[in-house]
Amino acid sequence: MDYLAVNKDTWNKRTKIHLNSKFYDVEKFLAGGCSLNAVELAQVGDVKGMRLLHLQCHFGQDTLSWARLGADVTGVDLSSEAIKEAELLAKKLNIEANFICDDVLAFGENNHEKYDIVYTSYGVLCWLADIDAWAKTVSDALVDGGQFNLVEFHPFNDVLSGYAYFPSSEPDIEEEPTYTENATDEQSTVVTWPHSMSEVMNALIRQGISIESFNEFAYSPYNCFEGLEEVAGKGFQLMRNGQQVPLLYSIKGVKL
Repeated sequence: MDYLAVNKDTWNKRTKIHLNSKFYDVEKFLAGGCSLNAVELAQVGDVKGMRLLHLQCHFGQDTLSWARLGADVTGVDLSSEAIKEAELLAKKLNIEANFICDDVLAFGENNHEKYDIVYTSYGVLCWLADIDAWAKTVSDALVDGGQFNLVEFHPFNDVLSGYAYFPSSEPDIEEEPTYTENATDEQSTVVTWPHSMSEVMNALIRQGISIESFNEFAYSPYNCFEGLEEVAGKGFQLMRNGQQVPLLYSIKGVKL
């Protein structure tokens, strides 16, 4: 199976749905809204004058939000439909941004640019077959002393949903709708891989990324899993047997 072609087709279809969703709220974004959340804003910090690479950027809202905060941005995504919409969004907003349509790992093999910050977030790692190659992409793209930032959904919730925690050479192949509130009943094929947190961190360390911080969070900014309940001022939580389930984790590292 050509998993890249399968996933690209799925994300091309999802992009068209996402553009019209309240989840992404493009109208609010065009009116000046910021799509970034408190977790990543606090972790990444001041980006003014920084060259920032956003891996797996979807249709560019976060990328352009970083640009609004002063970064010189480049976004990379597998979906040609998403990149087309990202470029249109940048044009509408009169924001300078560079968008590249490519698989992250292929991008890493061909990229010769260096960035002060590499950023990626929320549901990105499961689409990657080779975390070591991904970590090399991150490391190779950073200047010495450059900063890497990951904010990702916590795999604990995946385990509760019946998925594997530890890495596997064989992917999960499923048919499922997208996650926005306007999703139709149409099913698309998704090909994903589990990646434990230790696998992710060790891959980064092997590629010369020094881990400065690792954090876990009980609240998600997104209502995109079954059973979540909103807590005013904090986001969405998931309870099991009276205890909170970790929903996010973050890693901040520096290129040695």
